[in-house]
This record gives sequence, structure tokens and C-alpha cells, in this order.
Amino acid sequence: MTLLEATPPSDDVAGSDRGARFAGRTALVADVARLFADDVDRDARPPREAIAAMREHGLLGASVPAEFGGEGATLAELSVIATELGRACAATAMVFAMHHGQAMALWRNGGDAAGVTTLVERVRDGALLASSTTEKGIGGDARRSTCALEPDATGRIRLRKDAPVISYATEADAILVTARSDVDAPASDQRLVVCLPGDTVLTQTSTWDTLGLRGTCSNGWLLDAETTVDHVLRDDYAQISARTVLPVSHVLWASVWLGIAADAADRARKAVRKQARAAVGTTPPGALRLAELLVELQSLADTVRHAAQRFDTVADDVAVLDSPAFALAANALKVGASERVTDLVTKALRIVGIAGYAAGGPTSLGRHLRDANGAAVMVSNDRLLHNDAGLALMTGAIL
Repeated sequence: MTLLEATPPSDDVAGSDRGARFAGRTALVADVARLFADDVDRDARPPREAIAAMREHGLLGASVPAEFGGEGATLAELSVIATELGRACAATAMVFAMHHGQAMALWRNGGDAAGVTTLVERVRDGALLASSTTEKGIGGDARRSTCALEPDATGRIRLRKDAPVISYATEADAILVTARSDVDAPASDQRLVVCLPGDTVLTQTSTWDTLGLRGTCSNGWLLDAETTVDHVLRDDYAQISARTVLPVSHVLWASVWLGIAADAADRARKAVRKQARAAVGTTPPGALRLAELLVELQSLADTVRHAAQRFDTVADDVAVLDSPAFALAANALKVGASERVTDLVTKALRIVGIAGYAAGGPTSLGRHLRDANGAAVMVSNDRLLHNDAGLALMTGAIL
């Protein structure tokens, strides 16, 4: 029995009915991810086996609506899946999370152009989506672009983006790329365009040799693409970001970090049980610390699940999605969860002791701690807090 399965049944735990229809398939994928997690981390390679398993078991297409032949998974259901994958391999879980941030934008904001709807159908069948939003020269601000869509006389569109980061680009079946709407548009006037492998040339410009989350393979790439107007999503990127990408991504990222913390807590509990068996009749020294850790972990789980359910409730309410209060709440989830995960894993490490500090073994927490420390710096917390400072002046309360 896992940690979250051991808690009382409710909407905020992994064993709830909310995630039941995907539970068996998620467990199968998690088993594959767990098997290769150390190899993926050591070699900084994509979790190809887990990606193949996600495709085979329908997790990549889970959010596609029934009207397109999909299963119409809610964000609450996707959150549960992301957490369970995060327990097994954070890199695999982040691929799942980043993919669905783009997949949901595709059908929620893409419109009915042929290139977009065809890709929705491909995602339903297991196509993997990556994204390219940051660009050299803009300081990591995804809401500004230097590159632009450049139409030619034949009706095709050319695009060149110098991207410092595109996660798992070599594994993706399509990359969704932000660019200015035309060469004369301001930096904030952005569109999102589908770039297919056959229409795109990727030239690697940097490597991904990092402390943690190594399997996301977020190398730098010079992206050259030539496509058609029907591969440009209907809504401008300001709407796509506010109504889908930002809230969905922050919920799913936080769900992954919850999974990292939950697995760390499970390892701490195993260590305390081992201590208890060695000294029957006495309370192990780490038992009190473990109880405190579980309280904090459940609090994080409640926060993440509530945020997922909140999005599902207002998913079609444009007024709420566009409000400063909603943006503040989404940013608060990302900042708060990314800070709490490192604290939770560190506390688990102290409970486990020297065995957790070891590089390998059933109670090792080295990979968990390294992966957890990526949370605060992917989309910098300082940048989000700077944005929040302006939003806070526009609203009197958050959701």
C-alpha cells in the first residue's frame, strides 16, 4: 500500500474515484518508468520506454475530448496520473505534464483549421507534443517573442526561433512554438504554431547536463520551420496562456512535485518501520518526524487537488480565467508547491539518515532531492512573484 492510498478516501488522494478509470494503466506506465528511472537520470536521456508505455496505454491522449474520439480526462484526473508518475520517475512525469499543457491548448484554443484538428486526432492516438516558448534575448519571458511568422507569396509561413530550451525535442511528434504574429508586430503580440518534424529543422546549440530532471533533455535548439496557416492556433497566445497553458501547467507540475515528495515520504516510512522492527516495544526516533512529514504532505496534496478541481469548475468561464485573481492563484500554486517539495524531501532524508544520502539503494533520496530543486528554477519563482506584484494591485482577493 502506498502513502496516498493509506489516507482516507477523498477527492484529493491518488486512490480516489476521480482517477480510477486511469489507475490501472497509470500503474503499468509507472512500473516501466520506475524500472528505467536511474538509467534515465544517469545518462540524461529521454525516458523513451516510459513514453512508449504512455502512448501504448493511452495516457498521452487522455485529455482529448469525446467529440474527437478521446476520453476527455479532467485536469483533476490528469493531476492524479502526474502524481503517480512523479513517484516513479520525475522526468517521465514532467514529459507527461508538459505534453498535456500543450495538448489541452490545442483543442481548447486551436480552432477548427485542418492542421490543428488533424493534430488533435494524432494526439488522441498517442502523438507526443513539446513546446518552445522561451527565446534567446528575452530573458526567459514566455510572453514575448523576437521571432515572427513570415508568410511568403505561396501562402506558406516561415519561422526561425533560437530557443535556449526545448524539452524532449527529439522525441516529439510536434512542437508548438510561440512567435510574433508578423514581422511588424510587437513582442507581446504572439501566436502559437504547430511545427511538425517533416517541416522543421532542429540544430542543437547547447546540452542539458543538469543537477536534476535530467531525462527531460531540455537542450537548446535553433528551430527552422516552414508550414501553412492552418497550423496556427486560432487564439492569440495571451489568451492561450491565461486560459489554458499557465493554469494547466502549474497544476500538473505541482502534481509531479507532489509525487516526488510522496515517494520520498514512503521511503522515510520504510526506514522508520525498519527501526521499529529492530527495537520492538519502543517508538523509533524518526516516528514523530514522520508524522509531521505526513501532515505537511497531505496539506500539499489538498492544495494541488483543490487547484485542479477549481480549474475543472471554471474551465469554460472566460471571465474567471482572464481575471487577475485566477492568475495569482495559479502562480501561488507553482511558487508554493515548488518551495514545499524541496522541504519535504529534505525532511524525509533526515528521517532516513545516511541510507537516504547514499547514491543508490531502496531508500536513496539523492535523485528525489536533485529533481525537487529543479521546481523553483523552471519558470523562475522570482519572475512569477514579480508578475504577481503587478497583479496584486489589480485585485482585492484570490480564489
